[in-house]
Amino acid sequence: MRRLLAIGVLGCAMLAAQSGDAEKLAPYYPTPETIVERMLQLGGLKAGEKMFDLGSGDGRIVIMAAQKFHANAVGVELDKDLVKQSLEKIRKLGLEKTAHIVVGDLLKQNYGSADLVTVYLLPVSNDKVQPLLDRQLKKGARVVAHDFEFKNWTPEKVEPIEDDGEGRSHTLYLYRK
Repeated sequence: MRRLLAIGVLGCAMLAAQSGDAEKLAPYYPTPETIVERMLQLGGLKAGEKMFDLGSGDGRIVIMAAQKFHANAVGVELDKDLVKQSLEKIRKLGLEKTAHIVVGDLLKQNYGSADLVTVYLLPVSNDKVQPLLDRQLKKGARVVAHDFEFKNWTPEKVEPIEDDGEGRSHTLYLYRK
């Protein structure tokens, strides 16, 4: 039992050391492509607009925003392997001018230029991000949250999705500043 406890503590310490001062705000759990598109549609993303995906994972939201919606899309991701994977996809698709990935802590970025922000974080993480977005987002900016709402904001629209094609339901929340 002590050995298992020691291994668990060591594992946590290694994860903390890998992330430096930055805090991992959600596990990597890819959003299905059908939900990615619904998020961007619900957010009303238009060509030429600036959007940020907080915790961009493998870059799928950033890539679709740039490729299909012709937006200037920026992902913020802490995991260097996921950043590398995202950048490789962006390069292969020739989207370097409109799709970008920032390596870093999403709590230390500036979102003042955002027209749309997409978020798929845990509820406690949304609580940490909310004051930053309150301070930085310009009037009219939109936020689309996947599955977990922002408890101190009132959504303009809630979109339940019964089945994503993979047998799972989702809920999307649209907020407007």
